[in-house]
Amino acid sequence: MKRARIIYNPTSGREAIRRDLVDILDVYEQAGYETSAFATTPEENSAMNEATRAAKAGFDLIIAAGGDGTINEVVNGIAPLEHRPMMAIIPAGTTNDYARALRIPREDPLSAARVILKGRAAKMDIGQSNDSYFINIAAGGSLSELTYSVPSKLKSMYGYLAYVVKGAEMLTSIKPMDLHIKYDDGEFKGKSAMFFLALTNSVGGFEQIVPDAKLDDGKFTLLIVKTTKFAEILNLITEVLKGKHINNPNLIYAKSERVEVSSLKNDKIMINLDGEYGGDAPVTFINHKQHIKIVANIDDAASDMLIDAPVELND
Repeated sequence: MKRARIIYNPTSGREAIRRDLVDILDVYEQAGYETSAFATTPEENSAMNEATRAAKAGFDLIIAAGGDGTINEVVNGIAPLEHRPMMAIIPAGTTNDYARALRIPREDPLSAARVILKGRAAKMDIGQSNDSYFINIAAGGSLSELTYSVPSKLKSMYGYLAYVVKGAEMLTSIKPMDLHIKYDDGEFKGKSAMFFLALTNSVGGFEQIVPDAKLDDGKFTLLIVKTTKFAEILNLITEVLKGKHINNPNLIYAKSERVEVSSLKNDKIMINLDGEYGGDAPVTFINHKQHIKIVANIDDAASDMLIDAPVELND
């Protein structure tokens, strides 16, 4: 019999996963997996270390249950390995960007678990940043610091509103960066308010920032904000909200398999990986095409988000 390991954060989502755990275990048993669970601890890299252990022990499926941080850790535990088991996701955080992109229910852990009963998965791209991996975004600049400058307590209490309030506060204190960015079809040297690379169409709860995202094409969507002027950035944000920003003259919007970022003046540039601090530039980002098979709600997901057809779980 196939084996599954649930790695869950017992404090995520008002402890909803812990409350539904017995029923969640039963869902994966119905799907044909002998299933066990591991509760993460405050110890650093708890989820990542357990994911690596379970993968090396031969588990067929690893379920990341928690917020984007827990999912990121599980990916980091699996991605470097030669044998990478299939993954599933049970979201229980605040924005749950990755679950949103895969059309996995974000309000009900039990419904999220039941997605496996549909029997479909996608071979998902995974990003690498020097020695770390990420599944949704990598970014740098004042505005990108927003995601890890919002206190966890505020995220839990106010959700997306916490980001909006903090973002308005930070907009008036943007620090320009002198960047050197090399990507597949070009190079940028100059002042920038921020840059980011996206693997999906869901960034901080917005789905129109990368309207043409593909989840499995082996390419990042790179956005570089070429201005540091308040009025121009405000106009760009307005266009983003309408999905009209791709041709804005203050924005580079490109597809790339590899991106190299460094500072022109040796300034400290903090890198954000999936909403958490991920070290400082210089950094090289590499897209690993279709690197991990992940259970997805394919029936509801837009088929144009995949270049390849979804796979059956037993393929």
